[in-house]
Amino acid sequence: MKKNLPLFSFLLLSLAGANAQEMTTTTAVETTETVPYDRWSIELNGGVNKPTRAMTSGYYTETLNFFHADLGVRYMFNPKFGLKLDFGYDKFQEHDDSAPFESTYLRTSLQGVINLGRVLNFETWTNTFGLLAHGGFGVSQLTAQNGGFDGEDYMGNGILGLTGQIRLGNSVALTGDLTGIVNGKQNNNFDGRSTVSTGAFDGVLLNASVGFTFYLGGAEKHADWYSEDKSKELKELEERVGLIETGLADSDKDGVPDMYDLEPNSIAGVAVNTKGQSIDRNQNGVPDELESYLDKTYGQNGKGATNGTIEELINGGYVNVYFDFNSTKPTNASLSGVDFLVKYMKANPSKSASIIGYADEIGDSNYNKDLSQRRADAVKAVVTSAGIDASRLTVIGNGEDTSVNKNSKEARQIVRRVTFQVK
Repeated sequence: MKKNLPLFSFLLLSLAGANAQEMTTTTAVETTETVPYDRWSIELNGGVNKPTRAMTSGYYTETLNFFHADLGVRYMFNPKFGLKLDFGYDKFQEHDDSAPFESTYLRTSLQGVINLGRVLNFETWTNTFGLLAHGGFGVSQLTAQNGGFDGEDYMGNGILGLTGQIRLGNSVALTGDLTGIVNGKQNNNFDGRSTVSTGAFDGVLLNASVGFTFYLGGAEKHADWYSEDKSKELKELEERVGLIETGLADSDKDGVPDMYDLEPNSIAGVAVNTKGQSIDRNQNGVPDELESYLDKTYGQNGKGATNGTIEELINGGYVNVYFDFNSTKPTNASLSGVDFLVKYMKANPSKSASIIGYADEIGDSNYNKDLSQRRADAVKAVVTSAGIDASRLTVIGNGEDTSVNKNSKEARQIVRRVTFQVK
């Protein structure tokens, strides 16, 4: 059984490689549908070795001794962790001043692999360089030629190493590896000329090699180089935060955030319920607090505001929508005027309304005429969006309002407005 170790190791490695290739070619579609990266790879390396313990006195190798080679098949469970089965070959031969010897060392190891490039987030600064750590256990065989010990020396081994990577493309990477191996129960020195007398862990071997890793599969990237694109996730998170921030705004200052406010343009100062809706117990379209004010002001004897009273307020110019300088967007605070008109017209479906726009005297008169028209059109759009049929509305651009001192900033603010006439 022991004499068949090299053949057994080679067959095991070959079968693993063949199985990887078969899975790649026959189930590539299934794999890429399951995960967006390839899992299998084949590693081929060659380089030098240095047996640091144990050597017979008078026998030694070059500091960098040729030849070392290894072949491995690796499977990654995810971009950070995987397993590797590999086969290694080392040849030991005397240096110029050493007594002559020749021996060979074969090993097979099963190793765990950690993709340090992904663990340490290399993708944040490079897509070209990677780093793998690998380590595990296996079995080894040492044989000697030209007068060494008879037969083979079999032992177990522990192995640990680092592999640097340079990605040459999606299918291949250039690698450089430094590995240390410790043998257990090694009976003979690496030169094969005497027995070991150092204890349970006897042989120590260093390998340095360069080579290539070939990636198998149909995905764009192998797990070695795959990292989730978090830019989309970050953008979605920013959008969510933005929506929350926007939703927490309170446009109508009623104490209810807009995201929970069913009536985000309620009249300032009017009591609202927990959903931001103006309290209107008799459902006449006038908030109770405003109705109470109208009742007291116009003497309705506790019967609530009449349509005549509300109409008098609207046509008397008490209900307005205001604008900033050269703007066609109503100020948030003045949207309550639109709400007042909308509620009135919903409560009185036979009524129609004229929407009349004005501008201050600053600037060209023809431009201001157009600006007043656009302001009226903007308010009409809000009213129709609130459910009032456009056929019930007439839009008028009255141009400049010259009734105030045009040199007064505060007075000009008053006339940049849209007012209403109902009938």
